[in-house]
Amino acid sequence: MAQVAPSALAVPHSRIREIADIAMSMGDGVLRLYFGESNLPTPEFIKRAAQKAMADGFTYYTENAGLPSLRRMIARKYEELHGVSIDPSNEIVVTASGVQALQVGIRCTLDPGDEAIVLTPAWQNQMSIPRMCNAEVRMAPLVLQNARFHIDFDALEALVGPKTRLLVYTSPSNPLGWVATVEEQQKLLEFARRHKLWLLADEVYDRLWYPADGSLGKPAPSILKLCTREDSVLVVQSFSKAYCMTGWRVGWIIARQDLADRATKLNEFIISSAPAFAQRAAESALEWGDIPMREMLKQYRGNRDFCMQALRKVKGVTAPEADGAFYLFPRIDGLRDSFGFCKRLLQETGVGLAPGVAFGEGGEGSIRICYAVERAILEQAMVRLTGFLQSGVAPVDGAGALR
Repeated sequence: MAQVAPSALAVPHSRIREIADIAMSMGDGVLRLYFGESNLPTPEFIKRAAQKAMADGFTYYTENAGLPSLRRMIARKYEELHGVSIDPSNEIVVTASGVQALQVGIRCTLDPGDEAIVLTPAWQNQMSIPRMCNAEVRMAPLVLQNARFHIDFDALEALVGPKTRLLVYTSPSNPLGWVATVEEQQKLLEFARRHKLWLLADEVYDRLWYPADGSLGKPAPSILKLCTREDSVLVVQSFSKAYCMTGWRVGWIIARQDLADRATKLNEFIISSAPAFAQRAAESALEWGDIPMREMLKQYRGNRDFCMQALRKVKGVTAPEADGAFYLFPRIDGLRDSFGFCKRLLQETGVGLAPGVAFGEGGEGSIRICYAVERAILEQAMVRLTGFLQSGVAPVDGAGALR
């Protein structure tokens, strides 16, 4: 009997999805803070744009690289927000989601047996997709110092080997909320140049930034402001987070012309093209989405501050600063089995969180809270979570027994 390919079996199941599957079997009443998704609906003007696009006949294949009009609008947005010039004809590839952007981008950089370095804790897809390419993954955990995460460049140097081809980082970070400074990005770029690596920047959360000056709506710093057209850099992006379009599955890649050209050709064999009407809706998001986005960011920032305040009152919990995205990643003293903790929390209190172990090295001992929900939901969740922590039933050891 034929067997499933060992390379497919080597890709671990999502531990977040494991928690979600349990939660979904529990029915209504679960406070679902485990997925990286806002429960705000897609704005009506975006929905109407999709309806009009379907009525206008945008129901067929598009170019593999996406609608030229959407690529031009993406390029104009980068000029407006970051002051960088991008050629929409050969440096932008529209994809069917940020996940697919990662998939095709990583596939263009790795061969079987190659190695990728991923700054962790990180979204599991960044570690699983290289494994799907039969490549190896080496993890470089960020270091928590003075309530902020930092890159350990000495550890990065130690991980580079003759088969290393790719370095991946996310800013703003899922799950940390950490935002790389311009100085850190410059050092990452210089590191990649020195070792002749591809540098993949996941900037999906770039508009979800809460700078120290209190302003909202400005993008977080982008690596594109620092690199040249000759640099081995690719940026992955998506409409999902900033415009509440997770179910629409539209994203994009910005990359050097040779990689963008190859990604365009590979798109034919992966997805052909993102749905035409969804691409038209994405154009509407770029054109009109900034005002509702700023209102959304006010809500997120208030939610973040509310959760931080609640967590920092609990003895044994460290809640690092989170300057972007919509996550908190509190560390719990003594916690050695974050999956067991989250499973028990879910079953006993109805609060669904993501276990830190799902995010690679440096994640165990922490939990991820997605605060992109209504305040009423967060208030209930924080009462139940802090009560659970203070009750003495946690943390849980690796065998699931109570300490």
